[in-house]
Amino acid sequence: METITTAQKEMVRTELPEVSQIQDVELREKVLEVWALAIHESSFNSISEIKASGNPDTPPLTTGTQADHLRGVTKLAIAMADQLCELFPDLPVKRDLLIAGALCHDVGKAWEFDPKNQQRWKESPKSAGLPSIRHPAYGVYLCLRVGLPEEVAHCAGAHSGEGQLLRRSLENTIIHYADYSFWHVLKAGGLLADGQTH
Repeated sequence: METITTAQKEMVRTELPEVSQIQDVELREKVLEVWALAIHESSFNSISEIKASGNPDTPPLTTGTQADHLRGVTKLAIAMADQLCELFPDLPVKRDLLIAGALCHDVGKAWEFDPKNQQRWKESPKSAGLPSIRHPAYGVYLCLRVGLPEEVAHCAGAHSGEGQLLRRSLENTIIHYADYSFWHVLKAGGLLADGQTH
């Protein structure tokens, strides 16, 4: 695996400051590493350069970036867990895994949204598909490649439609609803580029 520099990790730390809430130092460093690797291996220079949408063909945010989406989902997931744990103290949410999973749920977008990959797939969809691999599956690959726990890779792989084919963990269930709420609420508020509201 290529060496990820301190500067690349610092770029991620700046774009995703919620990473500092992860108490486990090794887990925190792996979250920085996986995003630095994803960006390093793509055409992008930062998370914010990735189209701020759920999928390459869905309406993007009218303002804000893909980093804002990751931060928003993380904040929603934390708030949901905190509120429910206050009411139900026996709810066994693993906070560090929740934050890491939320920050990494879309790490595969650097691959799926990469303009070079999009162009290649559109030119020859019969060769490798369109896309060849969606961001959840590629996110699992990246997470496991840097040594993130299986629980975090699960959040990357099953936060979206793919998660309907298995049983989501507690943390991933929270992330799934935070992710979908993010897009549905902003659409209802007219903050997606299609300009439609419910």
